[in-house]
Amino acid sequence: MAVQSGVYRGMSAAERAAARRSRLLEAALAVWADPGTRTTMTAVCAEAGLSERYFYESFAGLDALLEAVMNEIAAEIEETSRRAAEQAGEVPEARVRASIHAFVRLLLDDPRKGRVAIVESVAVPKLRRRRTELLRHLAHQSAVEAREWLGSRDRSENEDETAGLLFIGGMAELVTAWLEGTLQASADEIVDAATRALLGLYR
Repeated sequence: MAVQSGVYRGMSAAERAAARRSRLLEAALAVWADPGTRTTMTAVCAEAGLSERYFYESFAGLDALLEAVMNEIAAEIEETSRRAAEQAGEVPEARVRASIHAFVRLLLDDPRKGRVAIVESVAVPKLRRRRTELLRHLAHQSAVEAREWLGSRDRSENEDETAGLLFIGGMAELVTAWLEGTLQASADEIVDAATRALLGLYR
């Protein structure tokens, strides 16, 4: 097939590079979440069916790839939860439950995402700081949402941020125990407990 203006098989060079990057991200998620596989660049490339040359086209190293995986999962959690809250309407309790339910549903649909972002990332020294940053960001977003929909004149902004950290930190530990199997609970029980916790912190 002739190549014209950098287009090959209907895709530009930039589009092909983006597709390879997506394959590496998906492969990293699969390898990282598999307890029986050591997470290495070689393993990720093999899973993606790409050479190391294409790995370095998108990422400076393995840690950069794993951080990108974490960032994508965190963005998906935030967007999924926000959209669910908006669709739930203007009743605060319904918004809280819908948001938490969407998060738990995301983990049920693909448990790998919760495992790598919340559990496995702790074992990678260079990713612990990023994990903390992402959790604190989600805590802040929780505080912003709660202040808007569960606001109180008797509560300061700092108190809202403190409650957000307590909630997200508690959720991280709850999800860790749930995913590792040390906590036996149904998805509905997780949603119920988290909903009660958040409403209790802000009311």
